Amino acid sequence: MDFKRLRIGVVAGIASGLVSVSSAGAPTAAGLDAANFDTKVRPQDDFYRYVNGGWLDRAEIPADKARWGAFNELDDSARRLLRSILEEPAPAGAKVDPDAAKLRALFASFMDEKTVNAAGAKPVAADFARIDALKSASDVVAEFGYLDRIGVNGPLDFAIHQDNRDSTRYIVDLVQSGLGLPDRDYYLSDDEKLKGFRTKYRDYVAVMLGKIGLADPQAKATDVLALETRIAEAQWTKVENRDPVKGYNKMATTGLAGLSHDIDWPRFLAAIGVAGKITDLTVSQPSYVSKLGDIVRTTPLETWRVYLKWRVLNQAAPYLSAEFVDTQFAFYGTTLRDVPVSEPRWKRGVRFTEGAMGEALGRQYVARTFPPESKARVEKLVATLLATFRRSIDSLDWMGPATKAEAQAKLAAFTAKIGYPAHWRDYARLKVVPGDLLGNARRATLFETDRQIAKLGTPIDRDEWTTTPQTINAYYNPELNEILFPAAILQPPFFLAEADDAVNYGAIGVVIGHEISHGFDDQGAQFDGKGNLRDWWTAEDHDRFKAKTEALVAQYSAYEAVKGYPINGNLTLGENIADNSGLAVAYRAYQSTLGGKPAPVIDGLTGDQRFFASYATIWRQKERESESIRLNKIDPHSPPAFRVRGALANQDAFFAAFDVRPGDPMFVPAGARTRIW
Repeated sequence: MDFKRLRIGVVAGIASGLVSVSSAGAPTAAGLDAANFDTKVRPQDDFYRYVNGGWLDRAEIPADKARWGAFNELDDSARRLLRSILEEPAPAGAKVDPDAAKLRALFASFMDEKTVNAAGAKPVAADFARIDALKSASDVVAEFGYLDRIGVNGPLDFAIHQDNRDSTRYIVDLVQSGLGLPDRDYYLSDDEKLKGFRTKYRDYVAVMLGKIGLADPQAKATDVLALETRIAEAQWTKVENRDPVKGYNKMATTGLAGLSHDIDWPRFLAAIGVAGKITDLTVSQPSYVSKLGDIVRTTPLETWRVYLKWRVLNQAAPYLSAEFVDTQFAFYGTTLRDVPVSEPRWKRGVRFTEGAMGEALGRQYVARTFPPESKARVEKLVATLLATFRRSIDSLDWMGPATKAEAQAKLAAFTAKIGYPAHWRDYARLKVVPGDLLGNARRATLFETDRQIAKLGTPIDRDEWTTTPQTINAYYNPELNEILFPAAILQPPFFLAEADDAVNYGAIGVVIGHEISHGFDDQGAQFDGKGNLRDWWTAEDHDRFKAKTEALVAQYSAYEAVKGYPINGNLTLGENIADNSGLAVAYRAYQSTLGGKPAPVIDGLTGDQRFFASYATIWRQKERESESIRLNKIDPHSPPAFRVRGALANQDAFFAAFDVRPGDPMFVPAGARTRIW
């Protein structure tokens, strides 16, 4: 998507319950695009189709994509700009920017196909030799840790973040990992399609193992699948992992033996690089760790060698010769996601470079795309949304005075980060070697691993960003009690500085409200304003909130992502709360900007109609079926169409704006609507 102004030409027909859209004309202040509407569909029948039907009919998913929508359009545009930055020659006679030079060298190492193809699988030969030398279960556990440092996830991963019970310190957290398929259901479900993926995964593993010369690769692939299935059986579900209290299990490092005597903990901690630096840590899934100990003890050493080689090879494949790249894509791209062709190498190169030095590339991106006036406008929007949330808390009928006081204290402690970091990351210690693609990938991962470990024992860095300015996303972080909006999402269709307030509040305003409300969803509400996991709710308020969330679970569980694959209302609960709450509060925030005066009618649409149309616009998306199934298993977000239909079903103002009446397909009786904020 380019950075042009969006266009609309709309004629209203409210009396008949129909809003019709004319052909696109000259750019107007509305900031919507008439060509994306489907005027043959009444908004009361299918609002998602009414707003996006023209786009859905016209748009085709690119051959190298599993899905295509507003987010993807912006991301594609960003990739092209980043490519131009990476291909810019160094200015003649100018002082050399070391970060810019490293960025160009990283990108060049990825684009040097001739050197990469000539190397074949040689870049992983040292890894294979080290794995062949493993002589015991203790050696295997140490290898888990070593590989984890360089970005190869075995059955046990680690992360460093704030202690959820003491937000003033960093702590090591051990988490489950080690699967090659997207989720444990792919190993355990009786669904015929998922069972088919298991068979195809085993065949893929066999082909890859055959390429590195392992004897009887089909039998070895069967062993890998069997081992990963045991790991999957031991793992917690994604719904279980949503519980931050259940997942907080702090213990002394000396207490790890109590979970399993079959894991050599001193060697594992030494291998990941934290031995001697910590005396305690947290374990996210203790029952999994205990079962992993049994798996370590009972799995033959040769099976572990094959599994670890497989993990190394699968992680390294994007940085190896074309035969490995193509074979991996054939499974993860085409088989699992229905994507016909791989992305052009330059796009993969941009992502690789961005993954290695994201903030350095982001600094260049911001300088070209994000003017100060855009930042100022978004800051104003955030302030309005926060003020609306403050008023909303006071008006809640399901939250008592004591809980409201705590909620207000948490809201007052919110931090908003907009556009780009206050301080850019220093990459001076990262070494880039021309012609060594996998080595550069490993060194970049080690650089980040060591940067994270260096946090231990230091004050919390409250200025740190965990995403880049060029990322098309936004987030709420409960540990820092912060909301963050990168520069890249602050453009059409999410935000247009010159657009009508109704359109901006319906798009980026809802995104802002969505992220704020995560501080009070079923997970975020368990953290206080300082980022500590603390129950600040009364028992009565818990019960009233639970009744509302159970209604949302039931509502979204009745939708199907793909026929036969219902949405998991428990997995998507937090995001569904945020969609519904963000939409409701953004609507009230928009109303507050009118100062009690009626909104102007622009292109035949009232302010409320433009607001809800703008919301539906940002969720336009098409997906390939296998991708929809994959996301349904792993993604905590509902499918885009149901982010619109599901949230609108609970908004009284939507029914009034479009005169939605009993008998209309979009109609939901007032008593059946779930109102949280």
